[in-house]
Amino acid sequence: MKDPPKTSFGLLRHTITEWNQSRRIQGQSDSPLTLTGETLALRWGRLLAGNIWSRILSSDLGRARKTTALINRTLNLPVTLDSRLREKDWGKWTGKTMPQLQTEFADLWAKQAPSEWDFCPPGGESFQCVWKRGREALSAASGSWPGEKILVVTHEGMIKSLIYHESTLSDFVKEGQRLMPYHLHRLTFLSGRLAIEHLNFLDLSPAVSSSARP
Repeated sequence: MKDPPKTSFGLLRHTITEWNQSRRIQGQSDSPLTLTGETLALRWGRLLAGNIWSRILSSDLGRARKTTALINRTLNLPVTLDSRLREKDWGKWTGKTMPQLQTEFADLWAKQAPSEWDFCPPGGESFQCVWKRGREALSAASGSWPGEKILVVTHEGMIKSLIYHESTLSDFVKEGQRLMPYHLHRLTFLSGRLAIEHLNFLDLSPAVSSSARP
């Protein structure tokens, strides 16, 4: 039996929110896009119009949905929401800043670095769990729309989980190669395998840089 065609994904993080500016962890809670963030999303729509997309697959969290809606004023594509593309659930750490965590959860914070993939913040989930549900979402999309080119609006933690996990890296890893913020990244799904096609494929950085957290 002939294999299904390769499905391509362009992964994009939502634009700037109020909690990004205050450097608070959002997780699966939400904060509104800033005015700069809204302007940036509209600009992204114009920049992304140069690519041939068939549809948009978006996290169902508010900041991703709003980013999608603003981008889609230009692209005018069908949109599907998928809760599996949500940001990592940071549990009791949601809404905190990094200095707060280092003070209030000093012992747990020290344990995070050496076991980052399996580490769960209190009441939250691990990056392994984020990777698993993200991969399931892209696999399902590939099955529903084989061969299509799909724009995915999601979150920093989800993108890092999908790209840095060993099952997607294969022989692609090169010393010094890393994800750049506010860039579009291209992945493919074919014959049950998720693969990196092009990191940092398209630069969508704001004219004025802004600090961001997941």
